[in-house]
Amino acid sequence: MYLRFTRVFLISLTLLTFSGLFATQGYAQATEEDAHLAIENPADLSKEEALRIYESLQRRMARGYDAAQLDLLMNYQNWPLFNDAPYISATHGQRYVNSYANRMAHNYGTLAEGEKLPKGSVLAKDSVTVTDEGNIHPGALFVMEKLAEGESPETGDWRYIMVMPDGSLFGDTKGARANAVAYCHDCHEAVADRDYTFFVPEEYIVGN
Repeated sequence: MYLRFTRVFLISLTLLTFSGLFATQGYAQATEEDAHLAIENPADLSKEEALRIYESLQRRMARGYDAAQLDLLMNYQNWPLFNDAPYISATHGQRYVNSYANRMAHNYGTLAEGEKLPKGSVLAKDSVTVTDEGNIHPGALFVMEKLAEGESPETGDWRYIMVMPDGSLFGDTKGARANAVAYCHDCHEAVADRDYTFFVPEEYIVGN
């Protein structure tokens, strides 16, 4: 099974390279249409397999997101990473995600009930779609920025941003297409006692 998946994975990457999938307008449009949809058949990967796939796409993903020209995301892959391997997130469409947080979010990993993150905290989850047929491609970058107290009470003073793999902006609750990402806070209200932030599954926390 592992050899079969590896073979499919290598073939998929080759096809992506030759088709120019990451750079075409058609890909950007298709990805935008699918941004809200859950993957029906995500691959069941080991930590090692998920990490290998992510590392093979990591630089390309960073270049794509950089096209959004958002200063708050500069060099986000150098921020503290709280998971030891990409993990499936049901709240992000059954995609494999990573949880990064900038230095301002110093208490993200130890947040107690009722505690809040300081203004300027930025959380970034990049994502990869991997299906059990071997389809592999970058997903959106999901971002939360903590605002000043009282600046956005309807979202718990959080700004939500979604950046597509080609750097186009799917939505920004404090900017363009705010309605496109308004649903983000609806989901995060489930963890209001943790300042509206989800954390890494216990078995994926760094050091566990």
